[in-house]
Amino acid sequence: MGMPRFTRPKTIDGELSPNLYVANCGPAVGISYDMIKSVFSSFGQVKGVYAADESGVRVIVSYSEVDSAQAALTALNGHPCPDLGGRSLHIRFSVLQPPDEVKDSIPVSLVASEVNIPGLYLLHDFVSAKEEQELLAAVDERPWKNLSKRRVQHYGYEFRYETRNVDTEQKLGQLPSFVSSVVERISTFPGLEASASVVLDQLTVNEYPRGVGLSPHIDTHSAFEGLIFSLSLAGPCIMEFRRYSDGSWDQKSASNSDIKVEILDNGTHLARRAIYLPPRSMLLLSGEARYAWQHYIPHHKIDMVNDNVVRRGSRRVSFTLRKVREGPCQCEYPEYCDSQS
Repeated sequence: MGMPRFTRPKTIDGELSPNLYVANCGPAVGISYDMIKSVFSSFGQVKGVYAADESGVRVIVSYSEVDSAQAALTALNGHPCPDLGGRSLHIRFSVLQPPDEVKDSIPVSLVASEVNIPGLYLLHDFVSAKEEQELLAAVDERPWKNLSKRRVQHYGYEFRYETRNVDTEQKLGQLPSFVSSVVERISTFPGLEASASVVLDQLTVNEYPRGVGLSPHIDTHSAFEGLIFSLSLAGPCIMEFRRYSDGSWDQKSASNSDIKVEILDNGTHLARRAIYLPPRSMLLLSGEARYAWQHYIPHHKIDMVNDNVVRRGSRRVSFTLRKVREGPCQCEYPEYCDSQS
């Protein structure tokens, strides 16, 4: 269940409410929600402590009674709090947003087995810190192409964003030598059959500035084969997966994997999962994960990974390696396939 969302107050003497907006404390400065709840419980029953935004230094303290909130505000606002590291708290009343503005959060998995999407694999520390720096230096020596919010480089074939496909007659050449060791190591990636021969001929390098993400999408079926590898460098992020289904969702599968399933206004079922991608990790999308689930990176500067605040770095660079498809896709997911629609 997602946490409640509250409006940010404008003045201290705003609308009375059992909810307080408290600035200058939170996980980002080493103060846990349990510590905050303990202090504010001195004034009455606290129903919960929530993140007010993505900063990690502002929270909402929700009381059962308005009088409790008013007593806490009077006693604590503007004064150093010894039990919260001596920090001076800045407190205002806050109110719940209307229900249609609430967006539920979802749990963030740290390993692929927790996500439980067939064909999804994540290998931590796929490259060393030294290799990471060498790969970053290699791409920084080469020209970048500027998009609206990020920069890209293409090797093997250029990916055309206007068509979400490649022109197979416009080959740019072989993959660059700086990525050779990565490609060689991929052949031993968990999840691949021992006899599988991995052939990759297209590389897209993306540089994401802090706060920039990626819109939800499935890589075009007719453009690429069934294995998509993505190496994360320089900074972390959360990747969310979404699957839409017009029919009834497989509730047995959903309950077993703790997949969050929503029913949209048009009756479509939406399943959502999320995973944390640390620097130097390699993600593999294959099978169902590649063909049926959208992947998406939220446009955040700070991610909440369960109860921990994770600040994104000044940049995140991804190496996405794929094999360009030479014929129509004949996958088992025609409802998501541009070759079969």
